[in-house]
Amino acid sequence: MSTVDYTFKNDAADEADDAIRPAELEAMRPLPRISVHAFCESEAMLRTMERCAQDRRLAKVSLKISSASIAAAANMFASAPTPNLLILETSAQPGDIMEELAPLAEVCDPSTKVVIVGRYNDIPLYRELIRNGISEYMVGPVGMTDVLAAMSAIFVDPDAEPLGRSLAFIGAKGGCGSSTIAHNCAFDISNLFQTEVILADLDLPYGTANIDFDQDPPQGISEAIYAPDRLDEVFLDRLLAKCSQHLSLLAAPSMLDRGYDLERGSFQPILEVLQRSAPITVLDVPHAWSEWTRTLLSEVDELVITAVPDLANLRNAKNMLDALKKLRPNDKPPHLILNQVGLPKRPEISPSDFCEPLGVEPVAIIPFDAQLFGAASNSGRMIAEMDRKSPTAETFSQIAHLVTGRATVKKPKKAGIGKMLGLLGRK
Repeated sequence: MSTVDYTFKNDAADEADDAIRPAELEAMRPLPRISVHAFCESEAMLRTMERCAQDRRLAKVSLKISSASIAAAANMFASAPTPNLLILETSAQPGDIMEELAPLAEVCDPSTKVVIVGRYNDIPLYRELIRNGISEYMVGPVGMTDVLAAMSAIFVDPDAEPLGRSLAFIGAKGGCGSSTIAHNCAFDISNLFQTEVILADLDLPYGTANIDFDQDPPQGISEAIYAPDRLDEVFLDRLLAKCSQHLSLLAAPSMLDRGYDLERGSFQPILEVLQRSAPITVLDVPHAWSEWTRTLLSEVDELVITAVPDLANLRNAKNMLDALKKLRPNDKPPHLILNQVGLPKRPEISPSDFCEPLGVEPVAIIPFDAQLFGAASNSGRMIAEMDRKSPTAETFSQIAHLVTGRATVKKPKKAGIGKMLGLLGRK
């Protein structure tokens, strides 16, 4: 059978390097703790692997990248153990690849998986490589999505229980109402879709989820943080407080009897157990910028930033969006919600002027309504429980559809004199 030469060209390499398919990326789950070493012969492949290294789905992966050949890999592993996965790029002719791999095969651990990236679309070569224990052969140039998909196909068990989605809500500034929005969205997701939702209040000293849901659980998230060796699905179930039929709360202690100086990975074990325990986890993240918040925000599936239309919120929101773009280079931007719009006698930045420097459109604009929100807060109830037919309740419903992937977004329009409501179109 004849072969087709797919020799690298600069324009083809750039096209592959930029070919990120968001729908496929969102469907991929994080990879387990494995070691990977990539040997790249071309600049395009080197760039692709560097982009993979920045992706949040590889947060647990120990990835090394070398600009070297298969022969160099054989020399390296002659005196060192091979990793869980080797990604090898080769420019050899189809008839020479097996000979090139022979020295490496002699030193490669039997459990090590191997992915080859070659230049030729050759079916007999593919069959021979698979027959000889190669996990995958891809024709270059390859993009980041292709590499991640190949790694996921090898190490993510398709028969394993699916991981739940994690939704993080954070405010651009303290007091902008991010927690209230997170709690109402968690309540609406659980009610509208009849699915199990866990709301985790991560503001340990000042969390308000227990107040908003009129709960006083004896245990909560602090027990999970300070006893990670006991943490599993059974232990987590003991810590949860039931708020409604499908909504459970992992409450914050809301006490000042100790300092809460948390390390970078403090919440990672909890997040892993939460994702195994419920289809949706809503994380109420305090307005802070520390190592643990940066780590958490870089790893969740969806992000929602809430801001009030003033200058300090605009500055903070811009800084957060810029930082998160670097932390999550292959993900879509966070959703932006403008809250408390139309507060009487307060000078405000208009929604259009607020969002122009951010480069994002708000998914919802929620008007200031002291009566509705105050009554809900004082009675320990959600907005949908107070007045399901109110425009604000409908806005929360549409946000719930959006963050769970069940709706598309339309540009918010004016609703009444001096007030704005986010109108989101449902699929």
